[in-house]
Amino acid sequence: MPADPLHRSGKPQRSTTNQPTNGSRASAIEVRRSARRRRTVSAYREGDRTVVLIPARMSEAEEQRWVNVMLDKLAAQESRRALGDAELAERAQRLSDQYFDGRARPASVRWVTNQNTRWGSCTPSEASIRLSHRLQGMPEYVVDYVLCHELAHLLVPGHGPRFWRLLEAYPRTERARGYLEGVVAADRLPHAAGAREE
Repeated sequence: MPADPLHRSGKPQRSTTNQPTNGSRASAIEVRRSARRRRTVSAYREGDRTVVLIPARMSEAEEQRWVNVMLDKLAAQESRRALGDAELAERAQRLSDQYFDGRARPASVRWVTNQNTRWGSCTPSEASIRLSHRLQGMPEYVVDYVLCHELAHLLVPGHGPRFWRLLEAYPRTERARGYLEGVVAADRLPHAAGAREE
């Protein structure tokens, strides 16, 4: 089985920490500058911090402007997402019933904004599933695949042969994996950076 596109990692080149300026619910803002990042700006929550990723070449004034823009954007996303978690949990239960005979029973399923290197994660001991907000807007079969992937982890924690045999029950596994691999590859293309700028 090829490398799992759900579990990627990366490290920032540089970071600085600031205090929030516009009443954010997070207690701190961490700005990470990267020489590899050309034009894109992104942000996510990490515990009680908000992490904002920016190009290294940005001026302090541009940095402050983008921090405020991204804080507002995160707040808007989180208010919309709060309504979607119950639907996501219902969807996970339907998928479990359909593909795993109802054996995968998550205690919680929710969207999170602090997963920028994974599409989803699962804590089997707590029966909790978290999906990256980056999946929102992707085709339904891709979101269903990630849910099935994490539901399968409630039954089999690792990525061994037993896990992949279990996941074969979902008929669009290979198509969804290909889609996610394509998204990861497109993010690495130089021309894709400008299209994602906020």
